[in-house]
Amino acid sequence: MIKSIFILLLGVVLFSSVSAQNALPGVKVKSLDGNTINIQDFGKTGKVTILSFWATWCSPCKKELDAISENWEEWKTAYNCELLAITVDDQRTLGKVGPMVEEKGWTYIMLSDVNKDLLRALSGQSVPFTVVLDKTGAIAFTHNGYTPGDENELEEKVKELAAK
Repeated sequence: MIKSIFILLLGVVLFSSVSAQNALPGVKVKSLDGNTINIQDFGKTGKVTILSFWATWCSPCKKELDAISENWEEWKTAYNCELLAITVDDQRTLGKVGPMVEEKGWTYIMLSDVNKDLLRALSGQSVPFTVVLDKTGAIAFTHNGYTPGDENELEEKVKELAAK
């Protein structure tokens, strides 16, 4: 009897921790104009949402966002998705973000995680780091780093989640 109760409790604990790992944490980030936003609000849009963590000093990050940019308008229409480009630039380099975004012509939603609270909460170690949320806001996919062609894998994941 005690063994059965222990096994049942262990199952509940394991299920809870697995469910919690798939949930978007309630961390606040800022828009580039300084407004505070709870990241969980983006998980409630009913859209597949891509969170792309990047920095102005990170060459692979910029290459990834450039590669996505080439097809972004098509993805938005075909998959009804959104992309949050979340810079981890610190206070010293944050001023470079706006001009770089304008120069690159990126049309993504731009947010700032200066203290890397969201990056850490999602177990991201470094940038680039990509997280994909399904339509319910649950974490469905994560990816570290960038090599050319990774955007194709990302598109396939977004396409798969959009079809559900």
